[in-house]
Parts: sequence; structure tokens; C-alpha cells
Amino acid sequence: MSGDQRINVFPSRMAQTLMKTRLKGAQKGHSLLKKKSDALTLRFRAILGKIIETKVQMGEVMKEAAFSLAETKFAAGDVNQTVLQSVSKAQIKVRTRKDNVAGVNLPVFEHYVEGGDSHEYIGIAKGGEQIKKLKRNYLTAVKLLVDLASLQTSFVTLDEVIKVTNRRVNAIEHVIIPKIERTLAYIVSELDEREREEFFRLKKVQEKKKQAKEKREKKRLELIGAGQFAEDISHARNIIEDKDDDVLF
Repeated sequence: MSGDQRINVFPSRMAQTLMKTRLKGAQKGHSLLKKKSDALTLRFRAILGKIIETKVQMGEVMKEAAFSLAETKFAAGDVNQTVLQSVSKAQIKVRTRKDNVAGVNLPVFEHYVEGGDSHEYIGIAKGGEQIKKLKRNYLTAVKLLVDLASLQTSFVTLDEVIKVTNRRVNAIEHVIIPKIERTLAYIVSELDEREREEFFRLKKVQEKKKQAKEKREKKRLELIGAGQFAEDISHARNIIEDKDDDVLF
């Protein structure tokens, strides 16, 4: 195998244990990242549905607000200068908070009203009802704009995080885990080959020992046989010598 298909390690029992631990960790990490991706995707789709709904509602509100502005101009004339002169500071303000979704902090924008209504005396002369209606419609439009900005920001943030998370999931699933598995298979095959070689070596050693033992036993038997033969010859010689003595005497 080439180096890009497996991890370059020396095949040993310790390396096998290490690779098993790494494989288990990679599988656990893949499972957690997959769950995170699923949770983020679920929230992403929910936010997408809210964005579509808010945009549709925004179109209706802006249309109503524009129509109210036309009614106000018709009833009370141009009140732009009067409104600008009565404004000292913003009443509708925005604050942010964090919403944690599967470890991802999503910025959430919230609107709130601060201070009294500085436009309460506008429209006393004429067109008061149309001006109040105009204020309500544009207040609703501003609130929807803040909500839409919050949803759009969360949407973009989630989209980027989901892409990164999916890349990590795919990398672990298709690159890291297969590489570790191939490395484990390589280590196991090498260790099995070593065991077979060791078994063959031990078998050869035992066979050589057995042959050496058989040779020693054969040599011992030969020596014993040669010694017995020498004793028989000596015994026969003694008998012959005894017979000669008898003949002489």
C-alpha cells in the first residue's frame, strides 16, 4: 500500500491498540458531528420557513404602510418637517443576544421601545386618525425588519457552519476512518505473517532437534552394539583359551 492509503506505522501490538483507539475515537466523532449537522439542518430549515413567512408578511405590511402614508398626505398634507422637528432620539432600539444551537452561537436581534411618544401632538389639527394609523403600520414594519434581520443573520451563520460541519463529517467518513481501517488491516496481516513465520521457524527447530536426537540415539545404539560385539568376541576368546588349557593338561 502507498503512504496516502494508510498511516505509516511500524506493525506491532502497541500500534494495533493505538489504531483501534483512534478508530473508535473517529467513529465517535463522526457520530457526534453527524448529530450536530442534523440539528443545525433542522434549525436551518425552520429559519428558512420563518424567513419566507416574514418576507411575505413584510410585503403586506409595507404595502399597507405606503397606502397609509398616501392617506396621511391627502388628509394632513406633508408632515415630514413636523415629524423631523419633534424627533430628539430614537424610540425603537435594538439589542442583541446569543442563541446556542448545538454549540453554535446565533445572534438574535430584539427590538424594544424606549422613551415616550414624541409624535403624540402631531395631527391634532387635522388627519390625526390617518397619522396614528401610519405610525402603527410603520412600527409594525420596523419590528418585522428587525426580526427579518435576525433571521437572515442566523440563516447565513448556520449555512456556513453546516458547510464546515458537513465537510468534517465527509472527511472523517471517507478519508480518516478508511485510512485507519486500512492501517489496521495492514498491521493485522503483518502480525499474522510474523506468527506464521515464527510457527514455521519453531517447527523447523523442533524438527532439527528431533533429527539430532534421533542421530544421537542411533549413534548410542551403534556404540552399545559395538560394545556388545566386543564383549562377545572377548568371551569367545576366553572360552577357546580355556579349552586349550584342558587339552594341555
